[in-house]
Amino acid sequence: MAQPWRVAVVGGGIAGLAAAVQLRDRAPDGTEITVYEQSGALGGKLRTGELAGQPVEFGAESFLMRDPAGGESAAVALVRRLGLTDRIVHPTVGRAALALAGQLRPIPGGTLVGVPGDLATVTTVARPDAAADRDEGRPLLGPDADVSVGALVRSRFGDEVVDRLVDPMLGGVYAGRADDLSLVTTMPALARAARVEHTLVGAVRAAQAAAPRAPGAPVFGTLAGGLGTLVEAAARASGATLRRNAAVRELHPTPDGWRLTVGPTRDAEQVEVDAVVLAVPARPAARLLAGPAPELADTVGGLDYASVALVTLALPEPELPELSGFLVPSTEGLLIKASTFFTTKWGHLRRPDGLALVRASVGRYGEETLLQRTDEDLAATVHRELSAVLGVPLPAPVDGHVQRWGGALPQYTPGHAGRVAAARAALRVGHPTLALAGAAYDGVGIPVCVRSGATAADEIITALEGSAR
Repeated sequence: MAQPWRVAVVGGGIAGLAAAVQLRDRAPDGTEITVYEQSGALGGKLRTGELAGQPVEFGAESFLMRDPAGGESAAVALVRRLGLTDRIVHPTVGRAALALAGQLRPIPGGTLVGVPGDLATVTTVARPDAAADRDEGRPLLGPDADVSVGALVRSRFGDEVVDRLVDPMLGGVYAGRADDLSLVTTMPALARAARVEHTLVGAVRAAQAAAPRAPGAPVFGTLAGGLGTLVEAAARASGATLRRNAAVRELHPTPDGWRLTVGPTRDAEQVEVDAVVLAVPARPAARLLAGPAPELADTVGGLDYASVALVTLALPEPELPELSGFLVPSTEGLLIKASTFFTTKWGHLRRPDGLALVRASVGRYGEETLLQRTDEDLAATVHRELSAVLGVPLPAPVDGHVQRWGGALPQYTPGHAGRVAAARAALRVGHPTLALAGAAYDGVGIPVCVRSGATAADEIITALEGSAR
C-alpha cells in the first residue's frame, strides 16, 4: 500500500495557508501537511491587533471583491470556503483625496490605478499632455515587452499625471515609484490592452471594458472582527501541523523528495518530505534554493523590497472630512505617503464615543533612513503632518501603535514576470515537486497571494500524481 504524501509548506503567510487549504481539499486522504513558520505568528502581513479597546489592522486592511476578469476574487472564494461569508463588510465611505499644495483634492474617478481613460477627468489634479498620446500605427507594447508604468504614462500623458496621480496611487500599494515598477506585474490588465491598442487612452478604456463592474458593486471588503479571523480559519481548515518558530534553514533533494533542515544549528532537525511549497519572501527563498537550484537562486533573490511603518492613532472626536483617507505625492515633501480614516471608511468600526482610528503609512522605496526614528518620533511626526494636511489641529491621541514592516513590499522591476516564469519552468523540469508561491512572484494583495498559494498546491499535486504513475 502506498504511503501517504508528506508535503511541507515553508511560510505561514496567507499564500502558504492558502496552499495548505488547497492541499487538504485536493490531495488524497491521509496527506500529511506541515506548515513551517519562522516567526511566532501565522498570517504574514495579515495582522489584527487591538487599539483603544477594539480590533484594528496592523497590516493588510482589505481585499478586492472581484478578480481581473470580473468574477469572484480568490480571497472571496477562500472566505466562502472557510464559512466566513457572513462576516464580509464593505467601506461605507469610498471617496479618497490627494494632498496637493496644502489642499485635499478628490481623486478623480474612472481611472485605472490613476491612469485616465478620459483626460478631462483629471484636470482638477494634473495637466495632461493630450497631444502626446498619438496613434503611431502600432501597439503601445510589443508581444513580450515590459516597461515601467512611469515610462509609459510620462511618454503619453506627461509628468504631472505620473507625479500627482499615478505615482501616489502605486506608492500607496507598493511603496515604490512608478518609474521603477513593472507595468506587466503591477497593472497586468493595462499591459494586455497595450499589446493591442495604439493609444494609452484606448488601452485604459479597453482594460476597463474587459473587467466590467456592476454600478454600485463594492470594490473592497474586509471581515468583521479583523482579517486575523481569516488566518485562524484557514489554519484550522488546512488540518496541517502548524510549526511556529520553526525556521527552515536548508533544503536538499533526496531520491524520493526533499530533506529540510529545521531549527537552530546546534539542535537541527532533519525532516523528509515528498514535496515542498516555498511560500517565503525572495531572499529567504533564494537561500533555500542555493543548494538544489543555484542557477535560480540569483534570479529569485534579485528582487528588492521596500520597508514601511504603519502608525495608528486613536483620536478623541477629531474633525475629519467625510473621506476614506488620502494619498500624498512624493513631491509634497511629507513623511506620510497615505492615510486611512478607519472609523470613517468602515462603518462597523464607528464608535458612539466619537473616538476615531486614523492610520498613516510611512516609508517609500529608497528612503529607509527616514524610518530610523523612534516609535514616539514617528507617531509625533504623523500627528503633526495629519494636522497640517487637514488644516486643523488634531487632538492628542489617547492611544497609538507603530507597526514596522521591514522589507515588506516587493519592488517589481520591468521583466519581473518573465524572470519568474523562467524560474518556474526550470523547476518543473529539474525539481517538479518544489513550487514557488507568494507576493515575491505573483504580486501583492490578498487575492493574488491566495491564488498563488492555491496554484502552487495544484502543481505539487500534479507532480506527485505523475510520479506515482
